[in-house]
Amino acid sequence: MSDAAQPTAAEVRAAAEAVKTALDRHLAAVERRSGEEDPALYDAFNQLAAAAEAYDELLYDRYDEVTPFEIPGTEDSMPPYTGPEEPSALSVLIRRDYSVAEPQRLMAQARRVEAADEEGVAAEASGTVHGALGLLFGEFEPDEIASRHKEFGLEEGDSTLWVTAADETADPGEWLEAPFDQADPELVVCRFDVSAVFDDEYDDGLDDDDEDDADVDDETDDETDDDEGGVGAGELDEDLDTDLDDDLDPDEDAEPARLEADR
Repeated sequence: MSDAAQPTAAEVRAAAEAVKTALDRHLAAVERRSGEEDPALYDAFNQLAAAAEAYDELLYDRYDEVTPFEIPGTEDSMPPYTGPEEPSALSVLIRRDYSVAEPQRLMAQARRVEAADEEGVAAEASGTVHGALGLLFGEFEPDEIASRHKEFGLEEGDSTLWVTAADETADPGEWLEAPFDQADPELVVCRFDVSAVFDDEYDDGLDDDDEDDADVDDETDDETDDDEGGVGAGELDEDLDTDLDDDLDPDEDAEPARLEADR
């Protein structure tokens, strides 16, 4: 960068003062927040992130120095809401990523769905991973798969949920071919992201949490009943280990460690 394009020392000092002001505003918003989703707190957070980023850039341009601060997602933060003040319709956009951690477990669960299909609708799809995925996602609601993904041999990745506002609902069939193309960030009322990048500090307690999860899973297996018709949690869990013994070597049956992240 040329000397002419460099910020002045006064500009750097002004950016530093802006960070101090944003810090005070953020602390005040924290102290009087009305709940976990307080919009005033989110606004103060975004202002602090923007001020810190601006100061960091000017400091580097002027003095070739950086700050020790890193605000996740600053570049991808949502723009200000410009939608209707009293929306009469809304859309909920959800994306959840998974990796197939245990293909044999996945296919074993799909075989159990096929075996329980009294009407013969399931058509031997469990022999392949893509067939098993189609069968299980056709049988279970996405929220149930999200809560039971370990049972299906899946490992969670990033996920995001956007709630967008509108003046009226879309016409039937209007957006089905491209459900996310019309998502306008300026109409997002709230957004919830889950990612391992937000939770590096979780590593220290991972082993203890896995042991606690195993205890909870054991208790749940004993208490879960299938109150409705069709294939329920109790049916799928019953004798699952026996089925998996035929598909998995002893060393492969261990469940891989997983990072969970909350905002």
